[in-house]
Amino acid sequence: MSLHRALFCAGLLVLVAGCSTTPPRTTLPSAATTTAVAPPSPSPSPSPTEEMTVEEKVGQLFMPVLYGSTADTVNQENQARYGVGTPAEVIEKYHLGGMILFPGTGNIVNARQVAQLTAGLRAASPKVPLLIGVDQENGIVSRLDGIVTDIPGASVIGQTGDTRNARDAARVTAEELNALGISLDFAPVADVNVNPNNPVIGPRAYGNDPEEVADMVGAAIQGFHDGGVATTVKHFPGHGDTNMDSHTSLPVIDHTRAEWEKLDAPPFKEAIANDVDAIMSAHIVMPALDPSGDPATLSKKILTGVLRGELGFKGVVFTDALNMEGVREKYGDGEVAVRAILAGVDILLMPPDFDAAHDAVLAAVASGRITATRLNASVERILALKENYGLDHPRAFPHPSAAAKLLKTAEHRAVARRITTGSR
Repeated sequence: MSLHRALFCAGLLVLVAGCSTTPPRTTLPSAATTTAVAPPSPSPSPSPTEEMTVEEKVGQLFMPVLYGSTADTVNQENQARYGVGTPAEVIEKYHLGGMILFPGTGNIVNARQVAQLTAGLRAASPKVPLLIGVDQENGIVSRLDGIVTDIPGASVIGQTGDTRNARDAARVTAEELNALGISLDFAPVADVNVNPNNPVIGPRAYGNDPEEVADMVGAAIQGFHDGGVATTVKHFPGHGDTNMDSHTSLPVIDHTRAEWEKLDAPPFKEAIANDVDAIMSAHIVMPALDPSGDPATLSKKILTGVLRGELGFKGVVFTDALNMEGVREKYGDGEVAVRAILAGVDILLMPPDFDAAHDAVLAAVASGRITATRLNASVERILALKENYGLDHPRAFPHPSAAAKLLKTAEHRAVARRITTGSR
């Protein structure tokens, strides 16, 4: 049953038709009546948001870190941050749309444990499927290091000059994430590393040539789609020409508009052309695109004006992690969350003060600062992404007991070896 139909059937609007997944049969009019009576216009399908409360909608906008190795693990960190002890209770309390697996939280121990954790997290969200993400770029950003196949990072793949390597690496990664019950990867990096002193991107990028990086990014997106996992390119509008790290400061990139078009934009345009599922914003200032001094994450000119309006992106927009200092310099954690949504963000990633962010968004919706139309637009994009990947299907992922057997297979290791050595 599709997510749209599951939500529709959950309400009271289907008293007669019921929730059968088989469309009702219709009786064709006779030839005598077709000339006299026009066929009725089809009723528009109700939006899935019609069956959701405001609290349920707002919950879809959040993807925090949860603590524990199982969904039912009581953890003091959960208690302190969310007021309840287990990951499952947090999901239920706040109607969370997703969560990100992260090292240091107890989330990642071994293959079977991760698969059992994700299965338990999904079970805690029966009405709307949970989106479970991870930063598995491969190379120096590998949150599942030791659990999944050791695939070379983007710079190594870029140096091969073979887009098949980018596609196969992404496919292998996606197949293994799927085996672990993970539905979205925060990869690939679409930044063009034109600054050799860049402290935060460097080898995470495919290279320093915009067109070559674009080709690799497009191939990687195809590979993620081949493997059945949603893909997120990052960091829009481009984090490649900075000598500062947005984890600890707010970088300013002084590219002209023409330089941005030439150096930064091509990989993102290629990603959109390849139907990328999501795009992550950068906590960087780019005055040529928005002279306000706000980071791109909080810029309506950049996220709504450029990304959606000019580039035509219709998918989900994530913030980069909101615990990074680059987005926290000017505003408090509650105001940052509201401004990000108003700028065009759909999902707030890793808010450092969850209650402040959640309460601020609820208050902004109640006051009309975030309108119902604006809220529904984000929720509908999020639900569409989940439906596109069949996350509401009971067998969307392998059974946790099968996870270990689907990782580090001979074929997957052969792909890694081919990329590393150039062997066939």
